[in-house]
Amino acid sequence: MRHHCFQCNMSFKWLWKLKEHERTHTGEKPFQCSQCGNRFSRAHDLKSHERTHTGEKPHNCSQCGKLFSHLGNLNKHKRIHSGEKPYPCSQCGKNFRSSDNLKAHERTHTGEKPYHCSLCGKDFTKLRNLKEHERKHTGEKPYECSQCGKSFSHIGNLNKHKRIHSGEKPYPCSHCGKNFRSSDNLKAHERTHTGEKPYHCALCGKDFTKLGNLKEHERKHTGEKPYHCSQCGERFSRSPNLKTHERTHAGEKPYHCSNCGKRFSTSSDLKKHQRTHTREKSYHCSQCGNSFLRSHDLKSHELTHTGEKPHSCSQCGKCFLYLGNLNKHKKIHTGEKPYPCSHCGKFFRSLDNMKEHERTHTGEKLYHCALCGKRYSRSHDLKLHKMKHTGEENMQLHTQGINHTIGPSGEFFLRS
Repeated sequence: MRHHCFQCNMSFKWLWKLKEHERTHTGEKPFQCSQCGNRFSRAHDLKSHERTHTGEKPHNCSQCGKLFSHLGNLNKHKRIHSGEKPYPCSQCGKNFRSSDNLKAHERTHTGEKPYHCSLCGKDFTKLRNLKEHERKHTGEKPYECSQCGKSFSHIGNLNKHKRIHSGEKPYPCSHCGKNFRSSDNLKAHERTHTGEKPYHCALCGKDFTKLGNLKEHERKHTGEKPYHCSQCGERFSRSPNLKTHERTHAGEKPYHCSNCGKRFSTSSDLKKHQRTHTREKSYHCSQCGNSFLRSHDLKSHELTHTGEKPHSCSQCGKCFLYLGNLNKHKKIHTGEKPYPCSHCGKFFRSLDNMKEHERTHTGEKLYHCALCGKRYSRSHDLKLHKMKHTGEENMQLHTQGINHTIGPSGEFFLRS
């Protein structure tokens, strides 16, 4: 004998199953959590929910040992190992590991976005994506790493982060066998085999393998710089550039040279420095034969042959050979001095000027004269000193009408 629902005529073998089903029509939720008050229509759902409070994970993967609080999540996880994707899309034939993923995918065909943000009006295909989005408004980061205390707004990001501690890389590439911490990283890697670039820039037509790379690229068109330094206000288009910049304030130098022990704030600065030990100069000028450690230096050098100064100031029209020099020059117009001295708080327009100034506090003298061994904290002072050996300085100063004497140790004195 089967039991029928009077509202939709669905039938069930067991009476208790019918009663559970009827609650989907009535909205009745008789099972309540004693810890947080949440209510559920099924006793099974309450038990699963209670594990979020206790942290209990009774379901164990026999292949990798990972634990789960819900049997359904374990079954989904097992399909990662087996490769099974039993849910096909009726429109395009693509297969999915879970019915939830299939339903979310089908909305990409229908365009349906049933989940709506009440704060900004943005719509989403998945409830999970809406909840994650809402945390951007609230700033909430409810998921905390038990090992290092770092907090995350998305549980997926916490799970990826935990694998840094555990070393776990459960996603293997079917082409080369390389393992990855997340399915997103695996998918991005697999595109290096297939050549697929699904992310397209609408402004210039360039294609990208990763959505993150497309977003970074689009900022070149828009000029958007969403990452700003909380200490000096300088803005950046990329998060890694902000992190590198923040080290100039903190004085952090995590990269050290294994040859001489010198430390650097960025890996690129370390690589440049290491070439000074090997003296490897791979980049050659076709016009004069000069060799350079970096391709960037070669390109800059080639402009000295053409006389080209491609970087122009929009305010005064002055042209510069190097973009860095233009950026420094612009700060003259804005009055911006984003680099503070950690010793006295004085501000400077460029990082180089700040570092040079800090040596007046530390007494460090990096620049030494090869002829007499005298040392200087600024390269400019060394250049002036070298003129004393060549006699060039005397000639220049006389030309400028400056009356002076040179002391026995090369000191410079003005005569009144």
